[in-house]
Amino acid sequence: MKLMFASDIHGSLPATERVLELFAQSGAQWLVILGDVLNHGPRNALPEGYAPAKVAERLNEVAHKVIAVRGNCDSEVDQCFCISR
Repeated sequence: MKLMFASDIHGSLPATERVLELFAQSGAQWLVILGDVLNHGPRNALPEGYAPAKVAERLNEVAHKVIAVRGNCDSEVDQCFCISR
């Protein structure tokens, strides 16, 4: 089984698109996201292309292949953009 790991997307649509591009090319069966998916965190500047709703939408397209855990910048508020199960 091949896994691909990603973390610290922080709501950046360009970062999400790159992760999904690499995932498609990798041949991995699972994309494991190690937290900090949507929120940029209180001490961080907004990342380039900050679009958490669009990030959630794009990740929902591959949700059947995603395993994700919450990171230190993820919060319960982010669950409104919950990745489908």
